[in-house]
Amino acid sequence: MIQYCKKCCYPSTRPHIVFDEEGVCNACRNYERRERIDWGQRKKELLEILERYRSKDGTNWDCIVPVSGGKDSTYQVVTMLELGMNPLCVTAITCDLSENGQANIDNLKRLGVDYIEVTSNRVVRAKLNRLGLEEVGDISWPEHASLYALPVQIAVKFKIPLLIWGENSEEDCGGPASQVDNNVLDRKWIEDFDPLLGLTLEKVQENAGISKKDLIPFMFPSDEELKEVGVTGIFLGYYIPWDGVNNKIISTAHGFKSWGKAVEGQMIDYEHLDNYQTGIHDYFKFLKYGFGRTTDQAALHVIHGRLTREQAMQIVKERDGKFPWSYMDKPLEEILAPLDMTVDEFVEICDKFTNKELFVTDENGNLVKDKDGNLTKVNYDNV
Repeated sequence: MIQYCKKCCYPSTRPHIVFDEEGVCNACRNYERRERIDWGQRKKELLEILERYRSKDGTNWDCIVPVSGGKDSTYQVVTMLELGMNPLCVTAITCDLSENGQANIDNLKRLGVDYIEVTSNRVVRAKLNRLGLEEVGDISWPEHASLYALPVQIAVKFKIPLLIWGENSEEDCGGPASQVDNNVLDRKWIEDFDPLLGLTLEKVQENAGISKKDLIPFMFPSDEELKEVGVTGIFLGYYIPWDGVNNKIISTAHGFKSWGKAVEGQMIDYEHLDNYQTGIHDYFKFLKYGFGRTTDQAALHVIHGRLTREQAMQIVKERDGKFPWSYMDKPLEEILAPLDMTVDEFVEICDKFTNKELFVTDENGNLVKDKDGNLTKVNYDNV
């Protein structure tokens, strides 16, 4: 049986989440701590950091902002410009870029920044998408690998030591207590929270026969290279109260475009708009842990006081974890085509990674699905 936070709707199956003796998760407790934080002091610390790294003679960029064109990275760029920084924006182009994603990337370029985008080999990328899905249940493995590696590579090559990341997800969504006050994204953070799910570049070369030269966009620089430049990546959300709705409002005022209706598997229209494969990525989180993107969004709305817990739980039950027949209206068959994968093959992989302890099965232990291929969780609340 899944345990749910008594204040929001996060389940006990979320990696790194902890419930206290009152049945409240650490994401809720972390937000409560915000009232005791001296945000004025944090802002002062941020300004001191920016001044320390600002190019004194104007011959180099002041910082790098890794961007996707989403609401948060747009907000990061707007914030840096408002604080007088001259950022170099770096995008590792996603796996299956949507029209909406391209429009928001084009909008970023209109904000008045220098911009670099890297599109990795699409043939290799498709092989990595399929390998990630088959080996660790994550079609977005190459996206995660490149979005962490490429901006840091650029920082090393152009000798720009400061990177401005967004929020620390382990603070916002319930991570270890040791991460609550962490303001730095570095190699240790990546290793501790393993967004690559243990699938290393060495394993990729062995399992997929992909040569080392084709994996350059996914290689994180060595410690020696990082030390030589003094690369530091900070979480902007440590210094400024982070709120996705606030970020969306500000980004919209600066040209960011939402999709116009709730995205499949979500309850809102302004997140994860750039990659058509995202619906598959989020669905596998549901299969593994019994919660998807709607749960993340609903929980944060409860934590910020915009929804009641009862409203959130109902929305989660209605929208979370539906089989991804489409994403942003693109059919599943078209999304799988570059991977040379059929829907039947996809379903087999889905079943392989489904945690049967979290879903209803029949007397023979087989997963029970409705006519649309949807599963039913064993419980949707603490009952």
